[in-house]
Amino acid sequence: MFFHKHPYPPFIKDNSTKLIVGTLPPPRFTTGELLEKDVDFCYGSYHNSLWKFIDAIYNLNLRYDNSEAAVNQRKSFLTEHCIGVCDIVESAKRDKIDASDLGMKEVKLRDLIGILKHYPNIEMLVFIGGNSKNGPEYFFRKQLREHGLKLKLVSKEAPKIHEFEIDIASNKSILQSRTIKTVSLTSSSGAANISISRSPLYQQLKANNPDFNTFDFRVMQYQDYL
Repeated sequence: MFFHKHPYPPFIKDNSTKLIVGTLPPPRFTTGELLEKDVDFCYGSYHNSLWKFIDAIYNLNLRYDNSEAAVNQRKSFLTEHCIGVCDIVESAKRDKIDASDLGMKEVKLRDLIGILKHYPNIEMLVFIGGNSKNGPEYFFRKQLREHGLKLKLVSKEAPKIHEFEIDIASNKSILQSRTIKTVSLTSSSGAANISISRSPLYQQLKANNPDFNTFDFRVMQYQDYL
């Protein structure tokens, strides 16, 4: 059985207002067997196109290689735009060595609630993937239940937006309530292309413009939240 441990600690700054939340990078990032165009950082898989979407939105001209410069480009972007990254899974075990969320067993989660209390400027969680089993929102809902909390639906239009409240201690140890929104974006992995193609909105946009594709669809969706 393969022990799949997350290779990167959370990347969060004191001024971070948004937090990108996924599960685990592909196993090769744990073993250090990166591909030529992989970047040794969060969402660095060349086949997981999150950074390609961000690149297209902001015209960053990012590097896609194993260099330190490529990592620094991404860290600089996140810092400048007050975005943090904290995947919710710390480790898991797998019978099959792949990146499937459903293949994760004996999952150990990061304390995302504790992290949110530690960083009081975070206003939104951006889940990369929906509420499918073993997805980031799925696990976060589990953590909320353990704290007697739950998500409240704000907008049912895709991508769905929810919110929840947590208590934080002020300087005088007085509990105050803080509202945090969540949004579930379409997964950045290629496996989500089939579900995108079935989306009524995608089909409508495709009918109006035959050149419109699943990459364009994600860029359109992601640019409102990242």
